[in-house]
Amino acid sequence: MIYSFLTSNLLITVIVRALISFFILLSCKSDLSHTSSTTATASDNGRIVVGAERISEYIEDIAYKNVAMVVNHSSRVGQRHIVDVLSSTGVKISKIFAPEHGFRGEADAGEKVDDTVDAKTGIPIISLYGKKKKPSAEDLDGIDIIVFDIQDVGVRFYTYISTLHYIMEAAAEGNIQVIVLDRPNPNGHYIDGPVLEEAFESYVGMHRVPVVYGMTIGEYAIMINGEKWLSNGLQCRLKIITCLNYDHETRYILPVKPSPNLPNALSIAHYPSLCFFEGTTMSIGRGTQSPFQVIGHPDLIDMPYKFTPVSTPGAKFPKHQYKNCYGMDLTNKSPRNKGIDLSYLIYFYDLSKQHQFDYFNEGVFFDLLAGTDKLKQMVIEGKTETQIRESWQEDINRFKKVRLKYLIYD
Repeated sequence: MIYSFLTSNLLITVIVRALISFFILLSCKSDLSHTSSTTATASDNGRIVVGAERISEYIEDIAYKNVAMVVNHSSRVGQRHIVDVLSSTGVKISKIFAPEHGFRGEADAGEKVDDTVDAKTGIPIISLYGKKKKPSAEDLDGIDIIVFDIQDVGVRFYTYISTLHYIMEAAAEGNIQVIVLDRPNPNGHYIDGPVLEEAFESYVGMHRVPVVYGMTIGEYAIMINGEKWLSNGLQCRLKIITCLNYDHETRYILPVKPSPNLPNALSIAHYPSLCFFEGTTMSIGRGTQSPFQVIGHPDLIDMPYKFTPVSTPGAKFPKHQYKNCYGMDLTNKSPRNKGIDLSYLIYFYDLSKQHQFDYFNEGVFFDLLAGTDKLKQMVIEGKTETQIRESWQEDINRFKKVRLKYLIYD
């Protein structure tokens, strides 16, 4: 009789939970109907469907859990933030972890971000780009599952993959599952650049990968696990919610800018080539309307193009602030289809010698971006772009074999 009673109660619990899941899923679909097509229609039409939109694939994992979200302004389902969408369905979001640039994506590159509370939902926001970059055991106390949903751009020194690493590591230490809601990589159609050397590991380069690695953030998470890059060889309990209708040859135009100084597709495409200039005395347009689309310096007064960096949201203290910079306008120049363009780096180094100003005055940071000191040395030695590119091909070929094991998409 006791067994019958327990069995009956267990059955009732299972039925109730199933009904709650069903109504939560209905609520999610109803909510999505105001912002985007349903998954089935999107699939039929060939539209790329990001992991976040595929709520039916992960709602049962989070419906009865204390959930932590790793998100920023790019974490959207249609026109709404994923935190708002999931909260409206009754999912209990206990904490938000915010990466570089903060939850709203407005902080400068490198700017420290404080912990705060989301004014709209009252959810505590823990900064992972302030006092710490890895959640503490205290931060994760009571958390059952972590959902990671941030738009990446597929470049090694773009720090969202470093945040992913530390999230996975903290989760592995606490035996907490991580669900990555995958998003397409706008630079996912090629692989290029020097592979990081161990001596140059930093937060802008934590793993032995090229500058452009040709993987989505979901694929990258699987590689972190598979290559045992977490401390002590730990592996995280991981689930990837994949994109639909995406492959690595598909060009994806981001619906929102992923960070303050990547405002459009052109800046994102130029970013792998121009970010090296962050480790030089050259400006690449922070504090202008065209960041990562212009290159200049105050001493190049004989060049026809001029721009003036000023303090702006997302670039409060830009390089050469309020000084006229002379150089090159790339706003109407298409980037290379497949490959980093080193011609700008070499060209402006040669100009710096003619005008006698220090080019690599922030040389340590340049080497951290490059992941090696060889790139800077070859530029100084006058090597051609072809010679420089040949120097990393063997490492690239080795990486491609590693990468192949973790690909989800063709």
